[in-house]
Amino acid sequence: MTSEAIAAGSLRRTGTRGEVLSVYRAERRKLLAQLSTRLLLLVCAFGPVAFGVILGLQSAVPADTLLGVWVHSSGYAVSFVVLGFGGYLGFPILAGALAGDVFSSEDRYGTWQTVLTRSCTRKHVFAGKVLAVASFAIALVALAAASSLIAGLLVTGDQPLVGFGGTVLSSGECLWLVLVSWLLNVLPVLAFTSLALLFSVTARNGIVGVLGPILVGLVMQLLALIGSGTWVHMLLVASAFDDWHGLLGAPRFYGPLIIGSCVSGVWILACLSASWLILRRRDFAGTPVSRRPGWVAPARAVLGAAALVVVLGAATSLGPVAITKARLQASIAPVFNDLTLLQQSELGRSVPRGTKLSLHTNCTRRAGKNQGPGDDWTCTMTVFTPQAGGANPFQVTPVTYDLSVKSNGCYKAESPPTLVGAQSMTDAHGHSVVNPLFVIYGCFDTTAGMGRCAEPAECSAVGSRAGTGAIAPGGAAAKRARESPAARRAEREALRKAERAAGPAVLRANSAAERREEREAEGPAEEGAPITVGK
Repeated sequence: MTSEAIAAGSLRRTGTRGEVLSVYRAERRKLLAQLSTRLLLLVCAFGPVAFGVILGLQSAVPADTLLGVWVHSSGYAVSFVVLGFGGYLGFPILAGALAGDVFSSEDRYGTWQTVLTRSCTRKHVFAGKVLAVASFAIALVALAAASSLIAGLLVTGDQPLVGFGGTVLSSGECLWLVLVSWLLNVLPVLAFTSLALLFSVTARNGIVGVLGPILVGLVMQLLALIGSGTWVHMLLVASAFDDWHGLLGAPRFYGPLIIGSCVSGVWILACLSASWLILRRRDFAGTPVSRRPGWVAPARAVLGAAALVVVLGAATSLGPVAITKARLQASIAPVFNDLTLLQQSELGRSVPRGTKLSLHTNCTRRAGKNQGPGDDWTCTMTVFTPQAGGANPFQVTPVTYDLSVKSNGCYKAESPPTLVGAQSMTDAHGHSVVNPLFVIYGCFDTTAGMGRCAEPAECSAVGSRAGTGAIAPGGAAAKRARESPAARRAEREALRKAERAAGPAVLRANSAAERREEREAEGPAEEGAPITVGK
């Protein structure tokens, strides 16, 4: 290759970069001049601050949102709550308002011929517009993250936060978890931004480009509520907004994070490729012919979209079942155990490190099979407390929680205050703190074999195991976990014999728990003596 050819290639590459940057700078100025972009900047900058101030002025908490009950105890919970709202509806609105009119505005004002008759080609214009919109989307996400974090720290403080696994996360750990969680949402935000660009290029209408991503996001949220399969739910780009949940679990899991990032990347590539193919083949020469708008094209689009939604809704039950009774029992039992020990510690009671409650956990669903997401799950944790003396060697205390379980494996569990105490309690130092058992937030890995357990049989054993004391040392619990199923059955049989010898009251309570598990009966568990912690 001659030196002249090398120099010519270098000039062409430099010219390409220069033209793309020129288009990028022009589009950046146009976006900053739009009222919608300025409103987005103001909302991302001051919206989380206003939310934090409102929370600080009232005692109510958004308990229905994950970690919402902790917003008055840790400022990091405020940032996580804002992030959860952004993934539900905020980010699709941001993408539509930012990118929905980028290409369609050229059609509306008839400026395509002016733009393309300059030295810029279609490729330069397309690349410059995409870069401008993507940079603004990333900047808005970063601005919202910083605003929510600052608002939480100023209003509430940098106290530790209780994660989804029932463990207490230190302030430094919470800080990097907040930053990483917001960073993980950048890819799905760019996926919705690419979808808005596709609507803008295809429909050549700004309203369709703005509202399209919002409607798609709402449809994806509705599809996440139905079906028990995993394949369709994983392919929905809106599911990637929940990938950060695994970082707050105990132990942490990364399966949904990896899948969600790959799905977001596929959506970005597919939407941008389709947008470029449509734009490259479009004819901009000649005077545009004004046509009277008709109903045929909109009707076809609506009917096609409705048919696609119906097909996806019917396919939501395809694939392995993500939400099962065994997974739920295996997840909520250790979370309940850790939160109970945290409650005891805050009340000033001495609890050895690594201790375990003796629990018999049974989860059922009032409607349909014991699988799939829904708001009709109930889980009963039967606590066996050893008695120092008297006729009964154990005090049996069933604690029933009503659960709302989502398809991503996250759930919120609530129990009557008569069993676990009120939302607030007084700790050993006389301060009013959140009762850890009032609302339980948890998440488990729907992509693993059985969440916390390697095999389904192990999960079932963990969910239904009952020990011989209210609190057993961690070493003894680990030893029982390594025992064979036959040894565990012998242990449970010995426990049943001891209860039968204790008297009819203990026998009735234990028999009722066994019947509920065998028949998967409906209705709440039989109330025993209220649990004393937190009251």
